[in-house]
Amino acid sequence: DAAQSLLNKLIRSNLVNTTNQVEVLQRDPNSPLYSVKSFEELRLKPQLLQGVYAMGFNRPSKIQETALPMMLAEPPQNLIAQSQSGTGKTAAFVLAMLSHVDPENKWPQCLCVSPTYELALQTGKVIEQMGKFYPEVQLVYAIRGNKLERGTRLQEQIVIGTPGTVLDWCQKLKFIDPKKIKVFVLDEADVMIATQGHQDQSIRIQRMLPKTCQMLLFSATFEDTVWNFAKRIVPEPNIIKLKREEETLDTIKQYYVICNSKEEKFQALCNIYGAITIAQAMIFCHTRKTAGWLAGELSREGHRVALLSGEMQVEQRAAVIERFRDGKEKVLVTTNVCARGIDVEQVSVVINFDLPVDKDGNPDNETYLHRIGRTGRFGKRGLAINMVDSRFSMNILNRIQEHFSKFNHYFSKKKKYLMSWIELYQQQRLR
Repeated sequence: DAAQSLLNKLIRSNLVNTTNQVEVLQRDPNSPLYSVKSFEELRLKPQLLQGVYAMGFNRPSKIQETALPMMLAEPPQNLIAQSQSGTGKTAAFVLAMLSHVDPENKWPQCLCVSPTYELALQTGKVIEQMGKFYPEVQLVYAIRGNKLERGTRLQEQIVIGTPGTVLDWCQKLKFIDPKKIKVFVLDEADVMIATQGHQDQSIRIQRMLPKTCQMLLFSATFEDTVWNFAKRIVPEPNIIKLKREEETLDTIKQYYVICNSKEEKFQALCNIYGAITIAQAMIFCHTRKTAGWLAGELSREGHRVALLSGEMQVEQRAAVIERFRDGKEKVLVTTNVCARGIDVEQVSVVINFDLPVDKDGNPDNETYLHRIGRTGRFGKRGLAINMVDSRFSMNILNRIQEHFSKFNHYFSKKKKYLMSWIELYQQQRLR
């Protein structure tokens, strides 16, 4: 959703080191597929190259390697791309927009549509950073609060906004001449179509643009509804898809601890702390109430704890994650809100205080993978400990284990997937 997407943008200081392989379906399968290993190969304007390096990008990310040559090609090529946050896609389409602008022409030439005002602002920040050495290019926000005089002729070359306002500026208020737009970017398409009216408004904007306009659409997921929408927005596309995330869990040892109650689980948690020297840990709970209780108990035991839950404002959540990332707190207690998107290299232990289940009480395998994937990142060793407090939760754990043992690439066959805590404790003592 939009809040999760914004959270990811706020807490990302660098690109995620993704293991995902990229699958490319070209519009013209006979044309050679170019990919680049350095930004120099793209023959960017020197002031843009300077902007890219100033942002800390040393070399293109996986998605940028393939997407940028397509986006910067002459004549321009259309693109539908799947990319999670942190893969560098915003920087990629911003670079494409800045490259296609003619700074001499003082009218809108690039149009970027985001699902919410906050997400539009984040994209704007990237444009400002990357265009730092290219002051001739200006941007304006087409958002509800930005009231312009009727009859205004925009001088800015890049417009970023939300669908409703952009449509008004093109159609009713005539601030933008859609026939002069060279690049149209639709970001976060999956979030976009979840909002009433946005899908229709986006299609209406797209229909006003010239046939020569380059269309670029990005989405983290591609359910059928998103696909159908993408194909209506982007004619004759090249397609970049991420192959299913094959997070290797080989570097993560997984254990379970059998307890009889919430209090016993807490006691086990304190014992675990005694047995393992921990850099930083994330503890996942099923409800806000449990998370609040647990954070309080841990604080009373003298642990430095941060608490993260869904009712906090996105900016508050980002601030908590920053503190945790800086090591000001050693433990982060959270609900599912954080299973995705948090990359803190120092996390060495993930504890499932409650096992992840969906709203019908079935095992949520995807969330399990994302939760324990918060450790063992960047090839480091990690530890995941599952708290089991009933026959129901043991059954959930067994089903999660069954699910993953079907995929050989998730668990190497030689390793036993789950060990009991007793075995772990004995191993620790033998060291």
